[in-house]
Amino acid sequence: MAIPKKFFHDHLVLLLLSINAFLALFGSILVLLRLSSSHGSNGYIVQYRSNFGVNTFTNGSVTELLSFIGFMLLVFGIHSLLGIRVYKIHRQVTIAVLSLGSLLLLLAIIISNALILMR
Repeated sequence: MAIPKKFFHDHLVLLLLSINAFLALFGSILVLLRLSSSHGSNGYIVQYRSNFGVNTFTNGSVTELLSFIGFMLLVFGIHSLLGIRVYKIHRQVTIAVLSLGSLLLLLAIIISNALILMR
């Protein structure tokens, strides 16, 4: 897969790639720091469903919360590769793909933080 020459010369694309890399790294570090500062081994809340009734919390292990890190890195990698492949077709589609990646990373950070703080 050849990377288009203009891809890394486009300032907006580089800005969005940098934002995505920062969000993925920041979210991963935040999850690791929050997990290391938690005390006890009772389990973590990994799901919250408000429409199921009184007992809406689902407990899980640390590995289920560590999957957020894998998810963030996977989102960053896939959106970057999609941006490279789509740039040949149209620049605005690449910008849309990278922007949606930023939104998805931001939502993953918010949700993982909320689940860890519920503990």
